[in-house]
Amino acid sequence: MKPLKTDPARNVLVERRGRVPQGADRYASRKVLAALEHVGEPVLAARVKLVQAANPAVVRAASAQALVNLNGRPVRAHVAATTMYEAVDLLQARLTARLARARRHPAPAARQRGAAPTAVRGDGDEHRPHRLHLPAAERRIVRHKSFGLASQTPEDAIFDLEAMDYEFYLFTDTATGADTIVYRDVRTGHHRVASAGGTGEPVASEPCWEASTGPVPRTSLAEARTRLELTGLPFVFFLDTATGRGSVLYHRYDGHYGLITPRT
Repeated sequence: MKPLKTDPARNVLVERRGRVPQGADRYASRKVLAALEHVGEPVLAARVKLVQAANPAVVRAASAQALVNLNGRPVRAHVAATTMYEAVDLLQARLTARLARARRHPAPAARQRGAAPTAVRGDGDEHRPHRLHLPAAERRIVRHKSFGLASQTPEDAIFDLEAMDYEFYLFTDTATGADTIVYRDVRTGHHRVASAGGTGEPVASEPCWEASTGPVPRTSLAEARTRLELTGLPFVFFLDTATGRGSVLYHRYDGHYGLITPRT
């Protein structure tokens, strides 16, 4: 990873993996700087990762990811395309949209004044990186992340989900104390919230999101893995019988699994 010679206040660090075309890093730097041009808040850091898959069978083998520290708040975008230059162009558009949302809703206080988080059906989903298919017997849990969950309202969690361009977001519901997940239903474009229990009132739908009607399974990690393999879903949210906490097992783009657990 090396910094490019740009404005020191907005220096874009570009990391390359695989056989990234010559000049794509400079092109990415210019495009990200263009996306940041009209941002009024201080940009504390900006990183770009360009990945060119070596496997010729991979669909949309060029992926581009940007992570911007917008005055202490992270904003992320992740896309994939057939060529790296196309991916960078898509990255600029998606990052610009994410930054615009962050500027409209800069802090929880602004959200409490009635700002409603929104999602758009098909919001760039066709440009998501393509998951490599591996036979179930070859898949492994290759990444396990454990961290203290943010205590938030579902509305705040939705803003963070959208700002970080994630498929799902795990948090602690301030009203119930429960490990809770928010995700966007790509079929309807609506945000959905599922809770793994808690001591407060049950989750009820709000205008900007819907409560998941299905129960969160109470199961072991091994059983959650079987469920993920059988359903073909991108992730499984479950109450781990070993820890009593809500956890997420998910498909990674490299064909393996990732696991997210709350720090106990």
